[in-house]
Amino acid sequence: MLRYLTAGESHGRGLLTIVEGVPAGLTLKREDIDAELARRQLGYGRGGRMKIEHDRVQIISGVRGGVTLGSAIGLMIDNRDWENWRDQMSPDEVTSRRVTRPRPGHADLAGISKYGHQDIRNVLERASARETAARVAAGAVASTLLRQMDLWILGYVVALGGIEADRGRFDLPPGDPGDMWRRWRGREGDAPLRCPDRCAEKEMMARIDRSSEAGDTLGGVVEVSVFGVPPGLGSYSQWDRRLDGALARAVMAVQGIKAVEIGLGSAAASMPGSEVHDPILPGEGGRSWRRGSNHAGGLEGGVSNGEPLVVRAAMKPIAALGSPLPSIDIRTGEAVQAHHERADVCAVPAAGVVVEAAVAFEVAGAFLEKFGGDSMQEIERNYRGYLEELL
Repeated sequence: MLRYLTAGESHGRGLLTIVEGVPAGLTLKREDIDAELARRQLGYGRGGRMKIEHDRVQIISGVRGGVTLGSAIGLMIDNRDWENWRDQMSPDEVTSRRVTRPRPGHADLAGISKYGHQDIRNVLERASARETAARVAAGAVASTLLRQMDLWILGYVVALGGIEADRGRFDLPPGDPGDMWRRWRGREGDAPLRCPDRCAEKEMMARIDRSSEAGDTLGGVVEVSVFGVPPGLGSYSQWDRRLDGALARAVMAVQGIKAVEIGLGSAAASMPGSEVHDPILPGEGGRSWRRGSNHAGGLEGGVSNGEPLVVRAAMKPIAALGSPLPSIDIRTGEAVQAHHERADVCAVPAAGVVVEAAVAFEVAGAFLEKFGGDSMQEIERNYRGYLEELL
């Protein structure tokens, strides 16, 4: 079973990720993970923390000579800001003042209620989206495995601050999925919000500027597509083995995500079935069948159907406002402004990278469950044999 755990606080010494269940023989290089970490840090609207951190991973176990061993993979990302927070985040003795003004929209109040803390920093440090760097590292391992099996993940922003991208203007490079992935990655530097509609992207950036001036924040919607997914991942046999359920849980667990859609998503609720379901047509190129559309987003009955997986995630505006909302002081009960912690105006593009990682990990887990083995050679043999039977 493919799984991972993360540890670490936002301003602690660093972040740890342990990934278990990766087969032996996967080529895994540090730069593959660093590239994903760098993508998470970019995007128009990011805050001052990104000017401090330059995330790089240390692979401390499970890999030798650039190849996985089959044992647990240990990954560590140092927090460069730790040097400025040693006194406040020491595991031995803390000398800083307590944070006592919970921020609406954060885990602050719920967290101190749950764990009985008197200092909100005990909550916000772990609840922080800084933890997503550790998840992106885990997702990078999964994405590397999927690419070796010719599965490709593409993520982009489709809405931000109420401005929606026009799919008719999408500037996604043509070609097979691998070529499309490489070309889009090569052009991401020219897309500050990772939006394939260049006109909408300019409007989104202007909206971010206005929000920043007002001390406000913005949310948006990201879409992740996975190409090359074979039919048969997941299962309808039990509720907890449905791939759509696994994807929804993993994506919904990303900080700030408040809604998840697959395929048409909520739009299907207002459409007749004749316009929702994907016709099954005679196949081409040696395949027995093809689909006339992909409104289902590549999933039917909790099982992948051979079409691209399409997952969308809606992110709420960041709760750390430049102009803080009303709150109370938990020591006195008096009305105050909420605590202000350095944050972004908009982190939707970064959230897209985290959602990509979450999707990659779930798809890789389902892939290994179906075609699993102890080595990449064994898995590839199982997978190729399955594909031959499908044709």
